[in-house]
Amino acid sequence: MPRPNRVTPEGTILADPARGLFMGNRGCLHDAAGRLGPARWRHPHWIICLTAFKGRRRPLMAPGRYTELFFLDEAVALAAGHRPCAECRRAAYLAFRAAFAGQPLPAPEIDRILHATRIGRDGRQMTHVAPLDTLPAGSFIRLPGDAAPFLVTDTALHPWSMAGYGAPRPRGTGPVTVLTPAPSVAALRHGYRPVLPPTAAGDGLSR
Repeated sequence: MPRPNRVTPEGTILADPARGLFMGNRGCLHDAAGRLGPARWRHPHWIICLTAFKGRRRPLMAPGRYTELFFLDEAVALAAGHRPCAECRRAAYLAFRAAFAGQPLPAPEIDRILHATRIGRDGRQMTHVAPLDTLPAGSFIRLPGDAAPFLVTDTALHPWSMAGYGAPRPRGTGPVTVLTPAPSVAALRHGYRPVLPPTAAGDGLSR
């Protein structure tokens, strides 16, 4: 049975058998039986990690340890409010830090800014509205009448699912609901390029 550790671009944690390119951390969210409690974060340092690093191995969702979360790709993780890990993804972290807010900031300050823009007082993901034609590639949006979130690339919109992306649609224009936190959208606008699977990396977006 799949564990409840897959994260959507809307920040929801679900059980799904599909695999992801990256792992993340928000603290210990599960009990000794591997069941998620009501909390969806325990600290503001939400990171995006490699799934393999220096041969380290650990049992998934071990009692008292942080809950391993998994994302289809880095754009999904950014949309959910995470940022690159400064240890296992050092080069990506430095690139993100250089693009974040237009100036390099220490990790705790990046986390403070992100946390204020990703979680509302009701505990739900914060969103904002922006014209679609102003959004950089790597952003995630929601369109009226569509259940699936969409990844924005340079030339198209890609409908997301846990298993991958569907057939692309034209980008279009007009106001849309943006899932990716505004500071991360700014980092994308300043040149940060998230890692994507081949199904969505054809626009020259993936580094």
